[in-house]
Amino acid sequence: MIQARLMGRVTIEDVAERAGVSVATVDRVLNSRATVRPRNAARVEAAIRALNYQPDRLAARLARQRSYRFCFVLPRGGNIFMRDLATEIESHARHLAGERVSADILYTDIFDPEALSASLLSVSGKYDGVALVALDHPRVREAIQHIASHGAEVVTLVSDAPGAARSHFVGIENAAAGRTAATLLGRYLGGRRGKIGIIAGSLALRDHAERHFGFAQVIAAEYRDLSLLPVQEGRDNPERSMELAAGMIAREGDLVGIYNIGAGTEGIIEALQSSGRSRDIVFVAHELNEITRHALLDGAVDVVIAQDPGHEARSAMRVLMARCDKAAIIAAQERISVDIFVKDNLP
Repeated sequence: MIQARLMGRVTIEDVAERAGVSVATVDRVLNSRATVRPRNAARVEAAIRALNYQPDRLAARLARQRSYRFCFVLPRGGNIFMRDLATEIESHARHLAGERVSADILYTDIFDPEALSASLLSVSGKYDGVALVALDHPRVREAIQHIASHGAEVVTLVSDAPGAARSHFVGIENAAAGRTAATLLGRYLGGRRGKIGIIAGSLALRDHAERHFGFAQVIAAEYRDLSLLPVQEGRDNPERSMELAAGMIAREGDLVGIYNIGAGTEGIIEALQSSGRSRDIVFVAHELNEITRHALLDGAVDVVIAQDPGHEARSAMRVLMARCDKAAIIAAQERISVDIFVKDNLP
């Protein structure tokens, strides 16, 4: 009977038959419910591997009247990428409503560890899963530990806190993104000598710190005629970023490039255009949106390093659902790619 069923979908009955146990025993092993004798559990696990059994988690959840509530903790403010990410989260949550999955969004100041940790503690015990843009700080790690210890799955999103009790990170490989930015900026400069200005939201954000590390690594190794100015922190604020960029442009007559690690790009564009040097200074920024798209077409931005907010929203939901269902995570499906855009390949 098993051989015939293998032509179609393998069922829980097939697993039970192969393992020589009851369907109820297989269900207890799959869902970690009640005590199963180690010998029987081992036989069930061996049968699952042999048959490549993939449980229908949705059907099981609906049958048990089980629903999942998730919370996404995102930065407050005018960060366009984060706004796009929130839109994608809301859209995918509507799509998953029929699967008894819902998602709330909580906005907070992620640059302030006290504010972020307080926001995290405020949702502890209220959700099945929490996804957050993390600040790598002891108080934030402690708050993540508190959430996890109260039974919720925790996923970091965009920016990681690897020492925390999170189960997965959803985002790009940020050091690679920084190395990519350096390689492209160096090649665009074509052998020119001079200084490179760097503006970050905050190096306390691990994604920004890792991008800076990768960028500096490549410049030091491959572009010896370029020197890096000290990092300026704009907290992803367009007005502050504009002031920092304007001051940098005014002070440094041999400024030949700017790398914006985070958001606030519109402020830097304004500073470059006001200075009349937007065609002279090579500018590499992050995230494709309506601002950077127009700036690429106008020549104010030369290269954009991007990540797909839709992919990240869907991935975070899938990972949280898989963790709650005690299912495997498909690594290739959840890998977020580093995208490169110039004016000639805009989607």
